[in-house]
Amino acid sequence: MDWLEALILGIIQGLTEFLPVSSSGHLELGKHILGVEYTENLTFTVIVHGATVLSTIIVFWKTIVELFKELFKFQWNESTKYIAKIALSMLPVLIVGLFFKDEVESLFTGNILFVGIMLLITAALLAFTYYAKEREKDISFKDSFIIGIAQALAVIPGISRSGATIATGLYLGNKKEFIARFSFLMVLVPIIGANIKDLLDLDMSVQSSISITPLIIGFVAAFVTGLLACTWMIKIVKRGKLIYFAAYCLIVGSIAIIYSI
Repeated sequence: MDWLEALILGIIQGLTEFLPVSSSGHLELGKHILGVEYTENLTFTVIVHGATVLSTIIVFWKTIVELFKELFKFQWNESTKYIAKIALSMLPVLIVGLFFKDEVESLFTGNILFVGIMLLITAALLAFTYYAKEREKDISFKDSFIIGIAQALAVIPGISRSGATIATGLYLGNKKEFIARFSFLMVLVPIIGANIKDLLDLDMSVQSSISITPLIIGFVAAFVTGLLACTWMIKIVKRGKLIYFAAYCLIVGSIAIIYSI
């Protein structure tokens, strides 16, 4: 992997991690176009995911600090309830990661046709949010678990994690600004946990061919674009403009399907 490939893939990861267009699907498409093999860039994947986690923490640092302050008061208040809801939302993806890891990894084989079909499903999820009725309600524990199921399904390349979780929250009647924040916070621990596991599983003899320069370039590209995309996405959800991303996923998914046939 050279510096230009790292820059392109870093930008793709940073933008698509937060925009509802499937980062995994776009990375699969990007790797296919650039000819980058999965076994040659696991370290890079860990690095760019870490960059997007850092950008999320920076965007929501005030909220995260406040939640931790309330947590260590050891009181059952609104903040600790919110943390409990986030923890509950992680259970489905934890189950998938523990018991279906091999099945999930088998989906990341550069199957462009499959990614294209999944992008069409993402497009449908986003398009139907136009008809979702927002109600004056907070995210309940039941909602948290259902949104968590949506996040677990989004491990499939082509299904957008943010798109699936935000769309599900909107279908359940949650306020736009509440579900956008919840969607980005609920993914922090799963991504950090997955990154730590990937680092422990790395075969350094395979990864030694990757120089430090592409890793740095990929990290910076993913971090900067992640900051921009996360901030932008919050505003987009509040304005209810997800239909544009539905059209985008429809176009890209259709192109991927046609290309693969």
